[in-house]
Amino acid sequence: MDTQTILVVDDDTEIREGIRILLGGEDYSILEAESGQRALELLTDTIDLVILDIMMPGISGLRVCEEIRKSSTVPILFLTAKAQESDKLIGLTAGGDDYLAKPFSYSELSARVKALLRRYCVYRGKAQAGALSRDNMLSSNGVKLSLDYNQVWVQGEEVELTEIEYKILRLLMQNPQRIFSTQAIYESVWNEPYFYISNGTVMVHIRKLRVKIEEDAQTPKRLKTVWGKGYRFEVKADET
Repeated sequence: MDTQTILVVDDDTEIREGIRILLGGEDYSILEAESGQRALELLTDTIDLVILDIMMPGISGLRVCEEIRKSSTVPILFLTAKAQESDKLIGLTAGGDDYLAKPFSYSELSARVKALLRRYCVYRGKAQAGALSRDNMLSSNGVKLSLDYNQVWVQGEEVELTEIEYKILRLLMQNPQRIFSTQAIYESVWNEPYFYISNGTVMVHIRKLRVKIEEDAQTPKRLKTVWGKGYRFEVKADET
């Protein structure tokens, strides 16, 4: 297996060094950036994961994340001294995939990194696969989804989803009309135990997914909310 490359972005030299020693010892290739500007200069499609501090002088981590998301779906793990749920949601809304508050244990960091890289392999497989099997597809309500790789089309136009957005949509499309609670979605997609604060994480990704697959995200016709219960993928009457 090829060595996976992680870009660590933090203005604190000791934190970068600690992460480099830990993850380097697990056979990852580590690139370091002391600022948001340097991170954007180093970013290429060879990067498999970005570990990004939110509170940095100059360009903030949130702004860096927004710039990365203009051209890449690489997973982003935010590091920050802030631990408020509102700060977590701001980071996820900006395009982050996960969030780890300082101080953190290196065992927890390692577990988050492995989980994000494991999920990202689905997306990277798309680019490496060459030909896409058209037989293993789901098609409903104007949406086509490949079950092999992270590829989705809406009304014939391909849309770019992050690996988490793809997994949520795949889960719902594989079970049309079935209502999934936020807990069921979180535990199925993240493969982690659900806690109350996980509810906001799911809501943020649902909102971003709707922007990409709905004609009007404010009045969704596909990814429907069932108040008090959860979410479902709506099929047309002639598809039932």
